[in-house]
Amino acid sequence: MPRLFLIRHAEPAAGWGGAHADPGLTERGRAQAQAAAQSLAEYGPLDVLTSPMARCRETAAPFAALRGAEALIEPRVSEVVAPAGVTDRPAWLRNNFPWDEGLARRHWSDVDAELQTWRDAAVRAVSAIARDTAVFSHFIAINAIVSAALGSDNTIVFRPGHASITELELSPSGLRVVMLGAEMQSADVR
Repeated sequence: MPRLFLIRHAEPAAGWGGAHADPGLTERGRAQAQAAAQSLAEYGPLDVLTSPMARCRETAAPFAALRGAEALIEPRVSEVVAPAGVTDRPAWLRNNFPWDEGLARRHWSDVDAELQTWRDAAVRAVSAIARDTAVFSHFIAINAIVSAALGSDNTIVFRPGHASITELELSPSGLRVVMLGAEMQSADVR
């Protein structure tokens, strides 16, 4: 049974809705990526998949270099895309994916069909993995996958911190959560 390690990107240089739509990592983020690479090395040989976004590719790079492997791009584990016409992406994200403590929960069964299709594609992408793999992804994409593994209808089931590692197992019966990654300590999910 393949083990899947979902790694949230390390600290990005810009937040959601900022002037830079695809930021790389901060200095702290690069240190977090190095630390994640060392932690992942303890799990043995792993393939490497990453979202095409710069912050994920830069988080994956130290582990790929350590493994002497190429980080393959998997667009289906990329960040959720706001529909055309949305001018305030942070507000749209907060409405559909409330992550702050005390906010009302949103449910996959209540979001629009495009979001449900995006979630299904992310779940299919990781469910098709045949070997132990490190998957570098995003806060909401990881929540989409983990909520499916837990059988939860909540759009947010936990708050993975930057460079946190969530372990799943893929069996004939589907995805199973082995261990959730460390949770973030503030409401800044950039």
